Amino acid sequence: MNIIDIINKKKNKDILLEEEITFFINGYVNNEIPDYQISSLLMAILLNGMNEDETYYLTKAMINTGAIIDLSDVDGIVVDKHSSGGVGDSVTLVLTPILAACHLKVAKMSGRGLTHTGGTIDKLESIPNFKVMLDNKTFIKQVNEVGMAIIAQSDELVLADKKLYALRDVTGTVQSIPLIASSIISKKIASNADMILLDIKVGQGAFMNNEEDAYELATLMIKIAQKFNKKMRAVITAMDNPLGRSIGNNLEVIEAINILKNKEKHELRELSIDLAAIILKETNIVKTIDEGKLLALEKIENNEAFLKFKEFVNAQQGDTTYLDDVSKFARAAHVIAIKTPIKGYLNSIDALVLGQLACSLGAGRYTKDDLIDYSAGIVLKVGINDYLNENDIIGYLHSNKPITNEQLMLFNNAFKIGAFMINKAPLIRVVI
Repeated sequence: MNIIDIINKKKNKDILLEEEITFFINGYVNNEIPDYQISSLLMAILLNGMNEDETYYLTKAMINTGAIIDLSDVDGIVVDKHSSGGVGDSVTLVLTPILAACHLKVAKMSGRGLTHTGGTIDKLESIPNFKVMLDNKTFIKQVNEVGMAIIAQSDELVLADKKLYALRDVTGTVQSIPLIASSIISKKIASNADMILLDIKVGQGAFMNNEEDAYELATLMIKIAQKFNKKMRAVITAMDNPLGRSIGNNLEVIEAINILKNKEKHELRELSIDLAAIILKETNIVKTIDEGKLLALEKIENNEAFLKFKEFVNAQQGDTTYLDDVSKFARAAHVIAIKTPIKGYLNSIDALVLGQLACSLGAGRYTKDDLIDYSAGIVLKVGINDYLNENDIIGYLHSNKPITNEQLMLFNNAFKIGAFMINKAPLIRVVI
């Protein structure tokens, strides 16, 4: 058995056997197969796909490259949530402290940014001194005592995914449904929660551009999870417009803090509450979705969710004075206000364009070795159906590099303004 034969087999649209999948995963992890050959195989998978069994074998092989966290010592119901990736999607920062404040236990392993989408770990690292690596004993202890912990992938957990995740980012193979499914499910099985909620983004700012692909991804992941005897639900949510008003690492942390302090109320808050309600109902904390929404909202309004977030940041050695006073966060050297040239109702904001623009400002990475500028990104001052007068400020660009005319043009072209308001589609399209 050799990697060339496996590449050619998938290139010819043949089905890979379990032993072939295990061979290339182990070979890559053990540095016996180089990046360029795995890149070729990833492209063949992107173009020709994998069936359910292949995806299960891939997930299984990836899980077996690392340990599985033993959560048997956690006192309570352990939950987890994963997003397939979007623009301005900092739901995790809002949702998890709400759940912990409701006495659920959140044991979460998160990733870094992929192309135009941000990563939770990058965002958390923008909090000075925040520690994203915890050993298993400390992780379990924090989940028990604080109610939540969010860590980066370590070499002990799903090493294959850590390597493939970085390689997919720089080889144009992020959008493969079986690769996304195996990446997500392997981490979720390794982190071993009792109940998992998947947030599958759909739209021009997501890796899934249409609801059919999003539904295919969601159903595939639920089937794979069932093979591992895991309880999982999935929601398909909109990502044509940025979810939050901020795009970029410390900018998104500031926004999440303001939501938890009940200072900002828009789509990011709305979706976080909706997802919390689904998890609360699935874990029998409440009987109905409406009860779940009321409980989640109560945890924001009575400040319990923010205090839980603060306790979590402190436990992972982050400087909590930045949470109390967000003006302490690093500010980019260049901050430019952009004004609208015409009046009318804001009909759409191109999430993909703004995600790519934020990346070019320094908020994301183009190669797996790129460094991120935590203060770079975009802050929007308007939302869909807001009425704009001529010369109203629609947003700010933040960068430590000089902002170019091309970047200004990209920003302006991301907005469509019309004479009338539009009918807004619901954030949650389908619950599976």
